[in-house]
Amino acid sequence: MGYTAVNPTSMGHVFPRNSHQKDLILGSSMRKETWRFNLYLPKLKYQSRKSFCCKNELIDFEERTSSNEVKKEIEQCYELIHRLGRGVVYLGSSRIGPGHPHYEKTFELGSKIADLLDCTTWSGAGPGLMDAAMQGALQAGKPVGGFKIGKEAGEWTATNFHAYLPSESYLTCRFFSARKHGLVDAVVRCRSSDRTAVVVLPGGIGTLDEVFEIMALIQLERIGSLLPVPLLLMNYDSFYSNLLEFLNDCEKWGTVSKGEVASLWKVCNNNSEALDYLAEFYGLSPIETKRRDSESSECRSLS
Repeated sequence: MGYTAVNPTSMGHVFPRNSHQKDLILGSSMRKETWRFNLYLPKLKYQSRKSFCCKNELIDFEERTSSNEVKKEIEQCYELIHRLGRGVVYLGSSRIGPGHPHYEKTFELGSKIADLLDCTTWSGAGPGLMDAAMQGALQAGKPVGGFKIGKEAGEWTATNFHAYLPSESYLTCRFFSARKHGLVDAVVRCRSSDRTAVVVLPGGIGTLDEVFEIMALIQLERIGSLLPVPLLLMNYDSFYSNLLEFLNDCEKWGTVSKGEVASLWKVCNNNSEALDYLAEFYGLSPIETKRRDSESSECRSLS
């Protein structure tokens, strides 16, 4: 490959010609000065990762080199949602187990919201508060679905199978991006009759990652641009109070507009506030709400 270069010390007025011309006309003397050199690039060979990683790492790396693998998993998420129906997505800690007050509150909330909105309950299909919401919905006799991940916080799962959910009601995702697509699409309202919501329970890094991503999507009108989707922050025992103070400070610093955060979600201190808000949001009359609670109580007593 041939290139023509100009000696920088002799640069005067430059009158460029076409790229195939070998010489440049320099200065008023019209003196020709030409440098030529050849640039040869060596052929780079792709080094297989086999030479520096173990077999399991190689399999994971090869899967990630193809966008088709992620695309297939996202399509599977959409198929599962289409089959089970959109509904309420619960985001929360996988570490808080039975016996904890927040677990008991989440169990009750999952049961009552499933009754109130008569919809599918979605979660990450993991342990902890995700499990509490699903158990509550199952007790209410409502469908549940989930997007499971191979690893939950603090523990490696022995298998990719859920402990009690039938295989047709959840998907084990290899990619977090596909899982997030599923959790978001499960709450997108396509019709005014769709009753969906995002319920944020106490949680850690994973929960905060998910809730702020959804907040950003709502803020940018990627979710709820036509039909709004309620986002509820369950501030059990003031769990999120310090976070709310920090966001108030963000307003003082000017990184968010005044009242912007409050417009994106509803902060609820207990289950009653959450149920009242959802009933009002979807225009459910107090009579209908009480009827659903009554029917749910009868079903549980018969079972």
